[in-house]
Amino acid sequence: MHRSIDEIQNSIIKDFSLMDEWDDKYAYIIELGKSLPPFPEDQRKDENLIKGCQSKVWLTSSFENGLVYFMADSDALIVKGLVSLLIKVYSNQHPEDIINTEPYFIDAIGMRQHLSMTRSNGLTSMVKQMKLHALAYKNKS
Repeated sequence: MHRSIDEIQNSIIKDFSLMDEWDDKYAYIIELGKSLPPFPEDQRKDENLIKGCQSKVWLTSSFENGLVYFMADSDALIVKGLVSLLIKVYSNQHPEDIINTEPYFIDAIGMRQHLSMTRSNGLTSMVKQMKLHALAYKNKS
């Protein structure tokens, strides 16, 4: 069953609403990051680094059967968790849905106000980069 971006975001919001403490939410985010598939060593190159992130974040994508799939990694645990949430939302989706859907779950779970300004800017850069990948696939198809 294919879930829409909004269904996935609402599911994330529901998961986070079950936790009261930010320590628990951070622990959960770090766990999500640890569950990302291993990132290919040969893809850890400068052209896959997301500009505007304080820590190193590598992002690659592929396009199969009209859907975009993302892979990412970071050298910072919390950032790896954040990018894993974005992958959960935007991977396995149509390019136009990625381009047209904002990640409202970030504000809904209170994430933005719990991040430093540089992390928040990095999160924005990650979303922007994912949308650029989607745009490239949309223009090709």
